[in-house]
Amino acid sequence: MGQGVSAGRRGSLLVVGDVVTDVVARHRGPLAAGTDTAAAIRTLPGGAGANVACWAAYTGAADVRLLGRVGADAVAWHERELVAAGVRPRLVVDPQAATGTVICLVDTGAAAERTFLTDSGASLRLGPADWSDALLDGVDRLHLSGYLLFTESSRALAGTALAAARARGVPVSLDPASAGFLAELGVDRFLAFAQGLDVLLPSRDEACLLTGLPDPADAAAELSRLVPLAVVKAGADGALVARRGAVPTRVPALPVAPRDTTGAGDAFTGALLAALLAGAGPEEAAARGCQAGAEAVRRVGGRPPHRDGGS
Repeated sequence: MGQGVSAGRRGSLLVVGDVVTDVVARHRGPLAAGTDTAAAIRTLPGGAGANVACWAAYTGAADVRLLGRVGADAVAWHERELVAAGVRPRLVVDPQAATGTVICLVDTGAAAERTFLTDSGASLRLGPADWSDALLDGVDRLHLSGYLLFTESSRALAGTALAAARARGVPVSLDPASAGFLAELGVDRFLAFAQGLDVLLPSRDEACLLTGLPDPADAAAELSRLVPLAVVKAGADGALVARRGAVPTRVPALPVAPRDTTGAGDAFTGALLAALLAGAGPEEAAARGCQAGAEAVRRVGGRPPHRDGGS
């Protein structure tokens, strides 16, 4: 279990989502077009779904499982990294596509803001044939990465998994994942899918996009009329917890000087889900999420340390 963030250890979580290789390039100031920009570059395991699973295990979830799809080029490495993080992976090996790759451009200025260049590769080629209802055996919560909704096959898988969980009474959460991809998918299509969810975990930008409201608190309240619990992640401003249309509760962030904001939202989500599994209420779970987010931005990449203390 993680040293910096802790929670009780009970309950099983199944995460379905993307497993990718992150190439993190940390540079200072604007990129120099047409020439070189000095950067510190590292290759790290990533993917929103995989990151959430690792942070859930790190922050106390007793049993975390992950369904994802990778290429043969990197399956052994990703499997080792997930196991070392305390996650039980079920990785489908794609016979055609390589493992997804994301280039993370991180400006090392005060905000440590990041920009992603995404090649989804095998990660979003998950399909209904990769699903089995037996994956839910013993599972107390199901979490779906929002990236699943951005291709036809993985969207079909997400629908299949959601229906199976609803049939068993397993609560389902989803993180919309990307305001840019969400705009391409279409708000109406996303909201139609979201009606079957129990927990929605958008960023501030995603919440405002989904509701058309400029104020994140209003957006959180509006989303909680569609989904019983909406938790809006607001970065340095903490989080907004809204239930059934009520005025949201503000949960403050921890002050921290960020090195890399990659995966901070995934850390928040993983810790929140671990806390909910341990019996915490939504506000306490969001506070755990803010703790994990603060720890995440002090690290390079989207994953927590390994349980054995390794990187």
